Amino acid sequence: MIKIAHILHSVGGVDVSLRLITENINPEEFENFIIHGVIDTDVDFVDRNNKKLKSFKTPIYREINLIKDLKAIIQTYQILKKERPDIIHAHSAKGGIIGRFLGLLLNINVFYTPQAFSFLSSESKLKRKIYILIERLFTNKYSYLLASSNSEKERGIQNKIFKKENALLYNNSIEDINKIEELSIQKTWPDEYICTVGRPSYQKNIELMIDVLYEVNKVKNVHLVIMGVGFHSDKLEEVKAKIISYNLKDKVTLLDWTKRTDVFNIIKNSKIYISTARYEGLPYSIIESLALARPCIVTDSDGNRDLIIDGYNGYVIKNQNTIDFKDKIIYLLNNDETHKQFSINSRSEFLVKYNVENNIKNLEKTYITYSKK
Repeated sequence: MIKIAHILHSVGGVDVSLRLITENINPEEFENFIIHGVIDTDVDFVDRNNKKLKSFKTPIYREINLIKDLKAIIQTYQILKKERPDIIHAHSAKGGIIGRFLGLLLNINVFYTPQAFSFLSSESKLKRKIYILIERLFTNKYSYLLASSNSEKERGIQNKIFKKENALLYNNSIEDINKIEELSIQKTWPDEYICTVGRPSYQKNIELMIDVLYEVNKVKNVHLVIMGVGFHSDKLEEVKAKIISYNLKDKVTLLDWTKRTDVFNIIKNSKIYISTARYEGLPYSIIESLALARPCIVTDSDGNRDLIIDGYNGYVIKNQNTIDFKDKIIYLLNNDETHKQFSINSRSEFLVKYNVENNIKNLEKTYITYSKK
């Protein structure tokens, strides 16, 4: 039995990623326990048999706080000393710092999965350089990059955070979506619409999406549903102001919080899924769109370009070009044959590359290879 310690701030895609691992990995061969933040999640982690996993709460927070971070390191060290894992899997930037540092102290191999490197979130070039330097400082002989996408893997190598031979890949993957449940919320938008999942933030760049929608509606009446705008949405007021200034209030639906089953329903019934993100790890919302056979139109950013093949299952827009984005949306809405073929291709891409039932076996082999057993 290989024992794995997972360290993370368990929110958003990072939380989803870990749960998909623990709920699909073979519990006969792997024992998982979780060390996560005090206030990030209250939902139990379970294994493939729905058995509750051991978890510990420490002061791991998203923001940098020297006192809290030091406490988190000390408490995590004590837990690891007691539990004696064979390997550490550190998720997210904060988990990556704590995990790699303690892996060095305890002589334990550490996998680091950033789910989008933190330096990509900085608009300041100076801050970006500092964050890259910090990433390099905490990389040591026991640490390996376990990237969530090929773009993330290449980013880690190009920025000299990891050597090529220490950079591995495990694509974010999901369970197949075999059933679409009825909406649990009132439907207030028209039957024909396009959609996205993304909080108004620097990363998701929803402002660009509103610019695109404005251009689209000059030519064709199109409604946009934006899901998940309620948490960490520092650009929300800017987005609302832009919607009003473009007179698009009747063309946009903002959903603060949406159950995952509702997200599936909304994506499945949309015409197109779109993303204007500046960067991603490997976005679950687009993987879900592939599983649900939706064509996607996305920016040419880390994560997006891994999932969408231009002209095959959607379009990849270079240089955040608003007019090109608009033209591709209108073309896909007006051409049923292309839309149908892209839908078939999306489903095929999911089944071949991003189905967790197949991919989890690769992760199991990786854990076995690098464990101290």
